[in-house]
Amino acid sequence: MIPPATRPPLRLLLAAPRGFCAGVDRAVRIVEEALARYGAPVYVRHEIVHNRHVVDGLRARGAVFVEELSEIPDDGRPVIFSAHGVAKSVVSEALSRRLVTLDATCPLVTKVHREVERQHARGRHLLLIGHAGHPEVLGTMGQLPEGAVTLVQDVAEAEAVQPPAGAALAWSSQTTLSVDDTAGIVAVLARRFPDIAGPAKEDICYATSNRQAAVKALVARGAERVIVVGAQNSSNSRRLAEVAERAGAAGALLVEQPESLDAGGFAGCAAIGLTAGASAPESLVQAVIDRLRRRFDLAVEEVRVAEETIAFRLPPGLAPRTARDTLAAD
Repeated sequence: MIPPATRPPLRLLLAAPRGFCAGVDRAVRIVEEALARYGAPVYVRHEIVHNRHVVDGLRARGAVFVEELSEIPDDGRPVIFSAHGVAKSVVSEALSRRLVTLDATCPLVTKVHREVERQHARGRHLLLIGHAGHPEVLGTMGQLPEGAVTLVQDVAEAEAVQPPAGAALAWSSQTTLSVDDTAGIVAVLARRFPDIAGPAKEDICYATSNRQAAVKALVARGAERVIVVGAQNSSNSRRLAEVAERAGAAGALLVEQPESLDAGGFAGCAAIGLTAGASAPESLVQAVIDRLRRRFDLAVEEVRVAEETIAFRLPPGLAPRTARDTLAAD
């Protein structure tokens, strides 16, 4: 640790909004409340959100994470579907096994599921903008019969895609994509297929858009480099790093664990930016700030581009108990 009197000055521009979104907060609360109501173990299909710190914390409290329902014994314990959503085949499998299920799918992902169902019911073939293999994409594609969806990952694929001849078309997107990249892909699809239908409301969620706008504001305010607190498998976190570099930052660093950050790497910078993906808790942001303080005379400035007041309700039966509920039970 450098003695306080000799630490070089550094402006830290702190993005706002950052970190947990309403969908992630709801998903984590569902697991916590399920553990409180049912006790351990509670099974969770896939990581509830893409953040190792969050997952490890829930695992320590009794959550058991699996990739497939086949890994879950028929012991009557609850199983939770992750915030990314699941295919209809997964729901059907759970019903056939009479599993007790709790759905932590983000309501904004559910909105996309219902939208693609409506477009399919109108006889349209769906072009889904997203990343192959991402659980949200797998869940969205799994809302429709096989062959009803074609995945488009980038502008090159938008230029080359060949949907079924004569089919009416609609497009939808993963909720955690780059706003700018998605706009470019949609422009290509609209040029090639002028009659293509789009969603009634934008599929990219408010939290993704706000966090990307905040990162652009950090760079505009002078951040030479940007730290993104988030996991490597977190789509929205990776997009934040890309947005920072495209906005003009000399570099963007995706940090999953604060202790892995080499603060000395920012020597010579006058100002850097800090944000967090939608699945990264604020405690990790503060741990990064603490780590930087050991190396620099830090001046923290918040850069806010939006206020977020959205909150999602827990599923029926999982809402936290009130004092009145407790008295009634007694």
